[in-house]
Amino acid sequence: MKKVFLIIVSIIFVSGIAQEKRTINSSPKLVVGIVVDQMRYDYITRFYNRFGEGGFKRMINEGFNCKNNHFNYVPTYTGPGHASVYTGTTPRNHGIISNHWYDKFSKETVYCASDSSVKAVGSDNDMERMSPHRMKTTTVADQNRLHTQLKGKTIGIAIKDRGAILPAGHTANGAYWFRGKDEGKWITSTYYRNELPDWVKKFNESGKAKSYFKEWNTLYDINSYSESGADKNNFEAGYKGKEMATFPYDLAKLKDQNSGYDIIKSSAYGNSLTADFAIEAITGEQLGADEVTDFLTVSFSSTDYVGHNFGVNSKEIQDTYLRLDLDLERFLSALDQKVGKGQYTIFLTADHGAVHVPSYLKSLKIPAGYFKFDVFKAKVETFVKNTFKVDGLIEDISNNQVFFNYATLMKNSISAEDLQDAIAHFVLQENQIDKVFTRKQLESTNYTSGIEALIQKGYNQKRSGDVVVVLDPATISYSRTGSTHGSGLTYDTHAPLLFFGYGIKKGSTTQKTYITDIAPTISALLGITFPNGATGDVLPFVLD
Repeated sequence: MKKVFLIIVSIIFVSGIAQEKRTINSSPKLVVGIVVDQMRYDYITRFYNRFGEGGFKRMINEGFNCKNNHFNYVPTYTGPGHASVYTGTTPRNHGIISNHWYDKFSKETVYCASDSSVKAVGSDNDMERMSPHRMKTTTVADQNRLHTQLKGKTIGIAIKDRGAILPAGHTANGAYWFRGKDEGKWITSTYYRNELPDWVKKFNESGKAKSYFKEWNTLYDINSYSESGADKNNFEAGYKGKEMATFPYDLAKLKDQNSGYDIIKSSAYGNSLTADFAIEAITGEQLGADEVTDFLTVSFSSTDYVGHNFGVNSKEIQDTYLRLDLDLERFLSALDQKVGKGQYTIFLTADHGAVHVPSYLKSLKIPAGYFKFDVFKAKVETFVKNTFKVDGLIEDISNNQVFFNYATLMKNSISAEDLQDAIAHFVLQENQIDKVFTRKQLESTNYTSGIEALIQKGYNQKRSGDVVVVLDPATISYSRTGSTHGSGLTYDTHAPLLFFGYGIKKGSTTQKTYITDIAPTISALLGITFPNGATGDVLPFVLD
């Protein structure tokens, strides 16, 4: 009996030492960050019974599910979303305040990933000159590179350039995005390298992208898709050249009227192409091939294109997620084979959610609507001119923000605060405007809850405007078909957060977590310094 007791004590002691050593000194061979563009949390619960066992269900059942995960800022757009996930902070600090925004210094609208100092590699198109230079802070992938003395690789992949570039950070070995139109190629820029690597060239020459010019029909019998609305309805846009937005879609036949390879991007097959390329990257870049942790960031962008086109309640969005589930399954299987089960860590989240099509909500007597932003801009400009008797006080109105021309203000001795207050009072009288905040309020008050706090966390003192406007719930400036996003309401902020693999507990929580908690949690798992602007918290209940 004494001998058995000693053996048990020895096992516990040795196990404790091994656990401590693994936690403090060891790391997974590969961290994979997955962002599903425009994924609402309820897509997991709505479609759960239709998923297979090897994709979303595997991550949920073998990993950790944060069921009450939210974005803690606005605007909820793709650029800010990807930047916030990987920097562990909000636009207030990392500076990516939108996909496009008005630059008060260059007096022009800029794109979050554009960079005129670099050139495209793999394409001659000037529109593809991209880098992460507008992002002001580091990502968790950057910190891993610094921690490993640049031995750990980082590769970013997405159909969208911003979905590949911002997550991979400033020190990435490569970021690759898909050039559609008449090219159909994965490309990069001279920010990373001067020539595509051989494995990318080989993939581009393989004809894989072209193979998706085929029929898109439902994966299963469309009559079994009871988790979504009717296929034929008035709330979807569809593709040019097809009268009704109903299955099936002959992508080969429709491609010429829908910008060539761009139709693949805006179908479920864009995610399949992304998975194909990501699997090739594991081998091509030898990710997870040694004991030094590498980073692979993957964004599935096509879910966003489909959602914008067809809406969150469409048969098309359901089929896209059922197919994405299969793509995730084969991606996980490839990681098992190439890196090894238990040797990699994954997190999966989204960059924002999306609203139900407002015209659909209105048909159900739920308050919703469409906001004519051009009409609003004209009203504000006319009001300011008539009130202050000066032209040119407003420099730009975009992203629900009003930007002042400070040179004109000074020239005419007009107080910026007086102009802020006047516009705020005027705008709040308008229909479909729910709230208004001024620069003075956002810079002088510390909001801790409500939409006020979300706006403040998304407000960058140097880059944002002087008056911020908030629309009524489910009210959007968009077409009357399809879904969009950007607000601080739960349909836009509630996003999935799954952790899976090395160092991750099995379980779930309904405790509120935030998108900014992801990077600190992964940093803690790796034992590295947090991203330099991180404001999120470590989620200790996730880590084993």
